[in-house]
Amino acid sequence: MTTNRALSFDTAAAQYAANRPSYPPALLDALEETTGRSLNGARIADIGAGTGIATALLYDRGAQVIAVEPGPGMAAELHRALPDIPLVRGDGNRLPLATASLDLITYAQSWHWTDPAKALPEARRALRPGGALALWWNGADHAVGWIAEQDTRLRTFFGANDSAHGAADHSPQTPQGLDVAQRTLHWSRRVPLTTHLANLASHSAFLVRGMASADAFLTDERARLSALFPDGTIEESYVVRLTVAVL
Repeated sequence: MTTNRALSFDTAAAQYAANRPSYPPALLDALEETTGRSLNGARIADIGAGTGIATALLYDRGAQVIAVEPGPGMAAELHRALPDIPLVRGDGNRLPLATASLDLITYAQSWHWTDPAKALPEARRALRPGGALALWWNGADHAVGWIAEQDTRLRTFFGANDSAHGAADHSPQTPQGLDVAQRTLHWSRRVPLTTHLANLASHSAFLVRGMASADAFLTDERARLSALFPDGTIEESYVVRLTVAVL
């Protein structure tokens, strides 16, 4: 993944914060189960924290969480929404964090922006003995018919190897050679059609192409989905794939 694409979210930080899905409570339960410790009181760094969607959930569970985010726009949005949470600028390839200072390092939707050859040694350095690295992705559930059909249209638009579904295609990029625990969680949310379209438009696949290109696709998508969901409410179904390694 290129740096320019990773930083493309800065142009749409407020849109990202307002429309991206969060994560189900069961994900935090699975984190506690797979790491073998409570999040309450744990010292955690959330890397590639974006606008703080995962950061806020960890904080609400009682974690002593630090957000690490490279993009100035995303970092500003996170600080606006979560002024009490410590925030440092940086990325996983060179963590701006003290050695052996953390119980858990999390990457919510962000490990694929790293160079694992650099990010994994950095995680080992920053974690205390017995600390854990947790990676997860919130992907659209393609077992649902209309979502699969939308994914086909997206891949026709962008090319077969790209989409705007936050798909868990990235999950094979989890660290190799580690003893990991994995969980798969299904959940959904009901949102207005405008929120669904704004969520799509906040993905890097659209952001790097510019809004003129995005608008043409989204206008057509609005018409299709309005026919499918005449009350204007969309049920988005997701699959969260979690990988945890105790280092």
